[in-house]
Amino acid sequence: MKGVVLAVPPLGQCEVGFCSLNVPPPLPVLPVPSASQLKWQQREMVMFMHFGVNTFTNNEWGTGKEDPKLFNPKGLDANQWATVAKEAGFSLLVLTAKHHDGFCLWPSAYTNHSVKSSLWENGGGDVLKDLSEATRAQGLDLGVYLSPWDRFEPFYGKEVQYNEFYLGQLQELLTKYGPVSEVWFDGAKGDNTTMTYLFSEWFAIVKELQIYANIFSDVGPGVRWVGNEDGEAGLTCWSTINSSSYHIGQAGTEGYLNTGDPYGTDWIPPECDVSIRTGWFWHSDQKPKSLSQLLDIYYTSVGRNCLLLLNIPPNTTGLLSGEDVERVMEFGKAIKTIFSVDLAASASVTASSVRGPAFSPSNVLSNDLWTYWAPKDLGSNEKSHWIELKVEEAVEFNVVRIQESIGLGQRVMEYGVYASGGDEKKMMLVSNGTTIGYKKLHRLEKPVKAITVSLFIWKFKGDVPLISSFGLHFDPFYNAVSP
Repeated sequence: MKGVVLAVPPLGQCEVGFCSLNVPPPLPVLPVPSASQLKWQQREMVMFMHFGVNTFTNNEWGTGKEDPKLFNPKGLDANQWATVAKEAGFSLLVLTAKHHDGFCLWPSAYTNHSVKSSLWENGGGDVLKDLSEATRAQGLDLGVYLSPWDRFEPFYGKEVQYNEFYLGQLQELLTKYGPVSEVWFDGAKGDNTTMTYLFSEWFAIVKELQIYANIFSDVGPGVRWVGNEDGEAGLTCWSTINSSSYHIGQAGTEGYLNTGDPYGTDWIPPECDVSIRTGWFWHSDQKPKSLSQLLDIYYTSVGRNCLLLLNIPPNTTGLLSGEDVERVMEFGKAIKTIFSVDLAASASVTASSVRGPAFSPSNVLSNDLWTYWAPKDLGSNEKSHWIELKVEEAVEFNVVRIQESIGLGQRVMEYGVYASGGDEKKMMLVSNGTTIGYKKLHRLEKPVKAITVSLFIWKFKGDVPLISSFGLHFDPFYNAVSP
């Protein structure tokens, strides 16, 4: 129906005669995010860094037989990593402390297959220590990836011994480097080895030692995988799933994880992991993705209720490569250019109804998730809720931004956005969708010039939908034929 002109009844004014200053907020629609999950979601972008012996062998997966002396990043500068991250708009860095080859970027007491056996700093270096100090200096947070699969460790394949070994390394990471905001697990394991990972026990220790850390795995418990490594969430994307029905490493779950579950009992939002290059580790023959590609990924991740985990791998010198730095800085600047100006910031806002004065339609002009528009419950003659932005002079936009107050649950299941040049009887449907969640970004095929823009919500969970923000933006970098 995109582009079809519809006859729409005139939009009425908000009815506030019954309102009371004491009208309470609506009940939440369970489940809801924890405080740490909510903080994680508002980061929007996190930097991932794959670094280790693979950087020096030109491999993606090591064998575990690599000589630790290969690791010798003579110019390693974690301050450069942290500075680039901050200036590009990241607030958290997640480092591969140990990948599948088993080489540790810190001097673990449980193995010699680590930096202490390398030529770097004559065996006296500690990448985790350097990064933890650099992130604190920049006001950033630290995250760690510790591969359960270890192709070097002789205990691997022996359930009790290896799980204890892994737990010992996990405790090192969570007790020696200050606060850790995200702990990243995956379910990879050798095809020819029977190995059971005791994730429940590991997760319990993470929560004991780092109570505010979000735990990532295929199915959470804090953050889930989005089902691909392309940075693309589903057009329908729920923050909720039923985690008890699935296990880490289970095949065939990609579609379910990509869209989530409207009736899911667990709040486990998706993280979109993707690399700025083709591979996860640095390779001299690869180039970074274009700005256009990165912006496409931003719209299909952050713009679809997800967080973008963008991998930027250090090179053999121990620095982020100049071309990667240039591209990610360009990317961060482009996002600021697009979203620092809300073309609807001075709009007048009306709605189909209002729950009470604290839930005014004008709340959608702020970026606070805890101030929101809440309508009254639908009457017997009403079919939808709506909220309208109206500017004095027509504005041209090609991005529509909508956000729910997810602190009280994810609710919206079907909606449409209409625009008009001033005649409220002739409104054009410019975009529509199913879920919104933390943030939904609609990038339009062609710019639209309008005086009024209205959001109609036709289907939702709970008694009423809650919209925390509704804005219009112009993306000057978008020239594609289709979104």
